[in-house]
Amino acid sequence: MLLSCSEHKDSSEKKHKDKEKTKHKDGSSEKHKDKHKDKDKEKRKEEKVGVSYRGGKMKPPFFVSFCSPPRIKDEPDDDGFYASPKEDSKPLKRPREDDDKAKKAKNKDKKSPEADKRKKPKKEEEQKWKWWEEERYPEGIKWKFLEHKGPVFAPPYEPLPENVKFYYDGKVMKLSTKAEEVATFFAKMLDHEYTTKEIFRKNFFKDWRKEMTSEEKSTITSLSKCDFTHMSQYFKAQTEARKQMSKEEKQKIKEENERLLKEYGYCVMDNHKERIANFKIEPPGLFRGRGNHPKMGMLKRRIMPEDIIINCSKDSKVPPPPPGHKWKEVRHDNKVTWLVSWTENIQGSIKYIMLNPSSRIKGEKDWQKYETARRLKKCVDKIRNQYREDWKSKEMKVRQRAVALYFIDKLALRAGNEKEEGETADTVGCCSLRVEHIKLHPELDGQEYVVEFDFLGKDSIRYYNKVPVEKRVFKNLQLFMENKQPEDDLFDRLNTSILNKHLQDLMEGLTAKVFRTYNASITLQQQLKELTNPDDNIPAKILSYNRANRAVAILCNHQRAPPKTFEKSMMNLQSKIDAKKEQLADARRELKSAKADAKVRRDEKSKKAVESKKKAVQRIEEQLMKLEVQATDREENKQIALSTSKLNYLDPRISVAWCKKWGIPIEKIYNKTQREKFAWAIDMAEEDYEF
Repeated sequence: MLLSCSEHKDSSEKKHKDKEKTKHKDGSSEKHKDKHKDKDKEKRKEEKVGVSYRGGKMKPPFFVSFCSPPRIKDEPDDDGFYASPKEDSKPLKRPREDDDKAKKAKNKDKKSPEADKRKKPKKEEEQKWKWWEEERYPEGIKWKFLEHKGPVFAPPYEPLPENVKFYYDGKVMKLSTKAEEVATFFAKMLDHEYTTKEIFRKNFFKDWRKEMTSEEKSTITSLSKCDFTHMSQYFKAQTEARKQMSKEEKQKIKEENERLLKEYGYCVMDNHKERIANFKIEPPGLFRGRGNHPKMGMLKRRIMPEDIIINCSKDSKVPPPPPGHKWKEVRHDNKVTWLVSWTENIQGSIKYIMLNPSSRIKGEKDWQKYETARRLKKCVDKIRNQYREDWKSKEMKVRQRAVALYFIDKLALRAGNEKEEGETADTVGCCSLRVEHIKLHPELDGQEYVVEFDFLGKDSIRYYNKVPVEKRVFKNLQLFMENKQPEDDLFDRLNTSILNKHLQDLMEGLTAKVFRTYNASITLQQQLKELTNPDDNIPAKILSYNRANRAVAILCNHQRAPPKTFEKSMMNLQSKIDAKKEQLADARRELKSAKADAKVRRDEKSKKAVESKKKAVQRIEEQLMKLEVQATDREENKQIALSTSKLNYLDPRISVAWCKKWGIPIEKIYNKTQREKFAWAIDMAEEDYEF
C-alpha cells in the first residue's frame, strides 16, 4: 500500500479512460466540439446538454484566515487540494455504453464518431445526482455512512546510481541513505532562485545535518563547500528521459494511475459513490513558502501511517494500514467532512484528504456561503449606520472596532489572525495592521483625507492602495497613531476574536469573509449591468464580463505575476492580428474589384460574386474583432487573477443568469470543471436572478 504519488496531471487523465474506453485518443476534442458545431442537429443536442448539465467540481474555497484550524476536530477552513474532474461512479458507465452501442448500430451510417461521442456526456448528465433537490441533514450532520480505502503514500526513497557523485570540498563523498535523500531535494532545486536565498540555505543545512551520521556531521560543516552539480544533472537527464518516453511507457504509467484512482480515488457516502479530491499524500521535500517565509528550506518529513487519522463510519470497513504499520487513530465523526488527516511538521498545521469539489458536501457548503452573503444584503445598511455611529464612541475599543469594520467593508480587507512572531511570514490583515503600514495624507492628488496602505497580505501578496476616507475615519486614525512607534499595532485594543464576536452579534454567521463575498458579488452584479451593451456580439459581451470580474479581483487584491510566456503569446497574437488585417485588406480589394466588374457585366453571376465577397469581408472583420478583443482582454488581465474571485467570492448564479439573459453559452464563462462545481447554480438560476 506504500504506493507511488505520481503527478496529479497523470491521474486526471483517468476520466477519458473510464468515460470512453475505446475513444480516449480524441478525448481532448470535447471542448473543441463544444465551441465548433456545424450541424443544426448537433447544436440542438448540445443545447440540451447545456440545460441538463449536473454535478461537478470546484477549487477549494479561498478563506480569510491566515493560520490553520487550531483543532483537528473542527471542519477545516481550507478545503485542501485541487483535483481534476472524474466520472462519479461505475454504475453510471455501464448503461451508457450499452445505449451507445445500440444507437451506433442503428445509425452507424448517419453519425460521425464525434456526434456519437457526444451522447455519452448527455447520458451521464441525465443520471447525475441532484443533491440540491433533496432534503438536507440536520445542522451539523455531514453524513450517515462513509467508507473509503485510505490514502496513497509516497514511494520509498530509491538511492542514486553509483555513478552519480556528491562532492564536498572538491572530493567525492558517499552519503548515507537518509542524508543522500535530503541532498537530492536541494539538488533538484539547484537552478531555482530559492537556493540562493540565505534563509533557505540556512534552514536546509540545519535540517540536513539532523539526517546525517556523526561522521558526516563532522566532515560536512559548510554548505558552500557542497557540490550538488552532478546530482542536479542526473535529475535533469531523468526529466528529459521522461519527456522522451515511448507511447507504450506512457501508457503503462497512465494505466497504473488509473488503477490507483479506481481503488483509492472514490468513497461511498450515504449510498452515493463520491470522488475524492486528493487521495495521494505529498512526498517529502523542502518547504518553500510564499514571499520571504522564515521557514523556507526546512525539511518536510515523510508522512507515515503512524501519523494518519482515519475518519469513517462505525458500520464501514476500516481501511487496513500498510503491512507492518498501524494508523495513529480511527475516528467515526460525522460532524466533519474530512476522510484522512495528519499534522505536518513545518508549521504544525493539520492537513486533510477531502472530497472532490463536485461532491454534495462541497456544493452545499458553497451554496450556504452565498446564501449567508445574501442575508447580509438585507441588513448591511443597518450595520453601516451602526459603525458610523461608533466612530464617535467614548470608548477607544469601540472606535477602533468601528474603523476596522469600515475597512473590511469598504476595502474588502481580510480580518487577519494573531501569529507567533518569527514563525510565519510577516503578513497582516486588518486587525493586525501596524502603524508602519499606513500613511495619512490630509490632501493627496486633489483628494482630501487619503490613507495610503502598504503591507503584505495573505500569501505575501503586497497590498498597496491610496484611498480617500471619511473625515471622521481620518481623525480617528490620527488618534490611534498618537505616541506610537512604527512597529506598534494600529488597533491596539482590537483582535480578531473581539471583531468576530461583534460580527456574530450583528448577524448570525457574519464574518469578515462574508463581507468580502457580499461586496464581490454585489460589485459583479452592478458592473455587469453597467458594462453589458445589448447590441454587442458575444465576444464583446464576454470582454465586458471579464472587465466586471476584473473590478472584483482588484477590490479583493487578487494579483498574480505576469505569466512567463506572456510577451511571447502577445507577440504571436499580434502577428495573427497583423495577418488578419492583411487578409481583410485583400478581401476588400477583391470586393471592390467584384463591384466594378458587376457594373460592367450586369449579370447574375457577377452579382453573386459581389455578395460572396461581401460575406467574406464581414467574416474576416468578425475574426479580426475577436482577435483584437482577445488581445485587449489578455493585456488588461496579465497581473490580475480572475479565477480566484470567480470561483470563491462571486455567487455563480449571477453569472449564470447573465449568460441566460444575453444568450451567452455557459462554457464561455465557466470551463467544464467550473460548470461541474456550479451545477447547482446552473440548475437553479434563471435570467431574472438577483443576488
